[in-house]
Amino acid sequence: MKSGVIMYNESLPPMPPRRLAKRGNRRLLKTVFGFLFMICLAGAGYAGYLYLKFDNALENAKLPGTPAEVPKPEAAAHKPITILLLGLDTRAQTGTLNTDVIMTATFNPQTKSATIVSIPRDTYFQPEGYRARKINAFYSVAVRADKEHAPEQMKTWIGDFLGVTIDYVAIVDFKTFEDVIDAFGGIDVDVDMDMRYVDHADGTDINLRKGFQHLNGEQALDFVRYRKSNMGTGPSSDFDRNRRQQQVLAAIVGKLKSIGGVLKLGEIFTAIGSNIKTDMPKKQVQNFLKTYIGIKNDHIRYIPLDGKWVSPYTELNPETLNMAKSALQEELRGEDGNIAPEETEPPATAD
Repeated sequence: MKSGVIMYNESLPPMPPRRLAKRGNRRLLKTVFGFLFMICLAGAGYAGYLYLKFDNALENAKLPGTPAEVPKPEAAAHKPITILLLGLDTRAQTGTLNTDVIMTATFNPQTKSATIVSIPRDTYFQPEGYRARKINAFYSVAVRADKEHAPEQMKTWIGDFLGVTIDYVAIVDFKTFEDVIDAFGGIDVDVDMDMRYVDHADGTDINLRKGFQHLNGEQALDFVRYRKSNMGTGPSSDFDRNRRQQQVLAAIVGKLKSIGGVLKLGEIFTAIGSNIKTDMPKKQVQNFLKTYIGIKNDHIRYIPLDGKWVSPYTELNPETLNMAKSALQEELRGEDGNIAPEETEPPATAD
C-alpha cells in the first residue's frame, strides 16, 4: 500500500449497492414498528380488560346506600381520608361474624403517606349504651341490631374510640384474603415461630415452620391468625398477630408495584369484587388508586396498639393509644416530620 492509496484486495467480497442496504433498513424498521404496534394493541386490550374487571368489581362491592358521585373537593386527590378495614372471620362451620382484623388507615394526598393503626381483636371495648365485650364481637352486635346500617355504626364506634372521623369502611372476609394472595402467586414472609394448631370443628389446620418462606393464601391466613397451639408449639399474642398482619400488608403492597402484580390485576379484581363490601363511591375508589398507587412502604407508618392480657380481654396501653390518636391527627394535617411533601408530582385531578 502506498501512502494515500487504498489497494484493492481480491479476497474481500464487493460492497453491496447502497440501495439494497437502505431497503434492508426499511424492512427492519417496519418489523420493529410492527412489533411495537402489536405491543400497544395488546396493552390497550389488557387495559380494557382490566377496566371491565375493575368496574364489575366495584359494582359488586357496593354497600347499600353508597352514593354514585363524590364532590370534587372531597376527592382523595385533594382531601385526606380515613378508612376502616374490617377483616371478617365468617365460616360456614361456625357462622361467626367476628372482625378479627380491625385497622384504621388515614391517607394524606400532599405527603403521599399513610398511618395505619391496628386494634387487637380481644381489646376491652364498651361503647355507650352497651355492655363490655371484646371489640371483635361488635360487628355482630351491630348486624343483629340493624344489618343495613351495621357498617356505619362500626365507623362511628371505632372513630369515636380513636378520635377521628372515619369516611369509609371496607369489609373483607378471609376468603378474599386467601384469593388475593393466591392471585399474586403467594408472598414471601419471615415466619417468626413454629405454628401448629388443629380445630376439627371449623376445619383449621395450621402447620408452619419458623423461617423465611413462600406462603400461599391459606398459609398466609394461618400465619396472621395463629394464637395458640394444641400440638406442642408455643403461644402467640394479639400483638404478634397485629405485627404479622402488617408484615403481610407490606408484602402485598410490594407485590402491587411489581410487573407480575400488574399482570395479576384481573384475577385480583375478581377476588375483591366477590368478597369485599365498601361504601366508598366508585369515582372515589378510582381517584384514591390514582393518588396512592405508587405509595412507598417507607411512607406508610404502621402502629400496632399494645397492652396487657387481663383475661378475657386485652387492656390497651394508654400511652400507645394516645400516641396512635395523635399520629392519625398528624396524618390528617400532613404534619409527619419524617416525610416531606412530594412537590415534584402534582396531585391527580378528580374524575
